[in-house]
Amino acid sequence: MYPSRFRYEAPRTIDEAIQLLHEGGAEAKVLAGGQSLVPLMKLRFAAPELLVDINNLPGLDHLDVAADGGIRVGALCRHRDLERSLDVAQAQPVMAAAAPLIADPVVRTRGTLVGSLCHADPQGDWAAVVTALGGHVVAQGPGGRRDIAITDFVTGPFQNVLAYDEVAVEAVLPPPRARVAGGFLKLERRVGDFATAGTAVALEIDGDRVVRAGIALTGVGSRTVDARAAADSLVGQGLTGEAIMRAADLAAEAAQPTSDHRGSAAYKRHVIHTFVTRILTRVSQTSEAAA
Repeated sequence: MYPSRFRYEAPRTIDEAIQLLHEGGAEAKVLAGGQSLVPLMKLRFAAPELLVDINNLPGLDHLDVAADGGIRVGALCRHRDLERSLDVAQAQPVMAAAAPLIADPVVRTRGTLVGSLCHADPQGDWAAVVTALGGHVVAQGPGGRRDIAITDFVTGPFQNVLAYDEVAVEAVLPPPRARVAGGFLKLERRVGDFATAGTAVALEIDGDRVVRAGIALTGVGSRTVDARAAADSLVGQGLTGEAIMRAADLAAEAAQPTSDHRGSAAYKRHVIHTFVTRILTRVSQTSEAAA
């Protein structure tokens, strides 16, 4: 099947892109990697009248890892760049664990983290990672720039808070206050598939105590699930067996899965419980070995 007829524009400046989006209104779409939008257009699940290609815009392909561990990911930074970055691997193990699991190598060559956040797929991986890390999205429109916490950015399945004439220009991950640890696990039917259930866990540890925690779930709700109660239960605690089980129980309770061809709701909750337990146990064992 072929897409519906559409107008294509490739602006050279961010201001030009914003103006085109303003003129196009709700019928305009931004094209960055296109790994989600183009298939939807081919199936005619999406039929924008105007496609604004931002790949010619300068300054949006950055991947900056600051000395304090903060990370800024530009709208044109590809999944592949995150996967191959030694700086990211050193600064944030959660991102390093997720990057090779995004779709397949072809998609990782063109797709973008920011585009994934904007697409707001309930089974998307990056939204869970950014949520666990407490990140935010920077949007630019006619009124300038604004920061939007990732927990406020996604409003529902395939829905975000961007105005029709705004462009998400980067995602920002805050610098940690202590030693970082964590991981990302997802269950998929085959390599490159969407997650049946997935978990991102991001920890900051001072000595033997967790001083900050984030746990986010994908594939088990109509949007990314911020398992805040599970994360908060770890703060101020050591990663004991009891603390790990408590966090895993709360994360499974926070999941909102439905039964489908991928598995029953009970099965998906069990997967979440197992993944949280596995990640936290691995961190605990690594910390003990390093002590």
